[in-house]
Amino acid sequence: MMNAQQTPSAVTLPRAESSPGGKRSRLSSSTAAKLALIPATIITVVCFYVFVGWTIVISMTKSRLLPVYNFVGFDQYRRLFANDRWWTAMENLAIHGTLFIVGCTVIGYVLAILLDRGTRCESLFRTVFMLPLSMSFIVTGAIWQWLLNPTLGIQDAVRDLGWTDFVFNWIVRPDRAIYTLAFAGVWQQVGLCMALFLAGLRGIDPNIWKATRVDGIPTWRVYANIITPMLRPVFFSVFVLLSALVLKSFDLVVALTGGGPGFASDLPARFVVDHILNRQELGLGAAGAFMMLCTIAAVVSPYIYYELRTSRKEA
Repeated sequence: MMNAQQTPSAVTLPRAESSPGGKRSRLSSSTAAKLALIPATIITVVCFYVFVGWTIVISMTKSRLLPVYNFVGFDQYRRLFANDRWWTAMENLAIHGTLFIVGCTVIGYVLAILLDRGTRCESLFRTVFMLPLSMSFIVTGAIWQWLLNPTLGIQDAVRDLGWTDFVFNWIVRPDRAIYTLAFAGVWQQVGLCMALFLAGLRGIDPNIWKATRVDGIPTWRVYANIITPMLRPVFFSVFVLLSALVLKSFDLVVALTGGGPGFASDLPARFVVDHILNRQELGLGAAGAFMMLCTIAAVVSPYIYYELRTSRKEA
């Protein structure tokens, strides 16, 4: 007879064996991710790299209305560099690009700081500053063309108030028309910069502010020496986005000044489109397009190199 005090033998549970299913699922998910990237990769390669290569080829031909593969070497580039309108457009690009990028960056950063400091009615101010971003450059150009019209806009309104000597006719002055493009561009894009900087500021650790208050560091020094360096990736993103917008500024020029008076506010994008579509100079326009790509690469590449080098040192 079994002893009632006898303890039953311990039951040993089988050890769970690692199933290859988990590894297969991880492999399958990785493979699926790579497969999902194939269409985007193909589209990027075809729509950018292939067409860039085709543009370079066309720029070395005598193509006019249609592509003609009669190669003439660098003749189109010689014609381009001998064209005074091209150099006017490049000078305007430097002026417009500097004012546009600096203006959007500085004003957007200041607005983001003000909103981050706990401004009342923050949602209302965000909506007001972001509203111009919902408009196209065509609409923006039409609005500012009306505002800057000497007989209808700001000048006429101020004169109606009694200041009959007030003059604000920049849009019809060859030496000032290019600055009106910067006004309109900053007005439209400053909301985007504000949103990016505000997102970066909201990601700052609140303990940093607590520590600076304990140490008695002034607010302006916190922003200048601590917060701003921490937002370097945001500044980089803003710089790249605005540089791309400057390079392809075409619709704003057409809607606001039409490149005038004369070609005083012309930009390279309008130069290229005008020669390809209106003047049937496909080869010359392709040469201008490739030089635009070289220009943006020369401006952005050193900044990208600096950012990558700094990131490696920090890592």
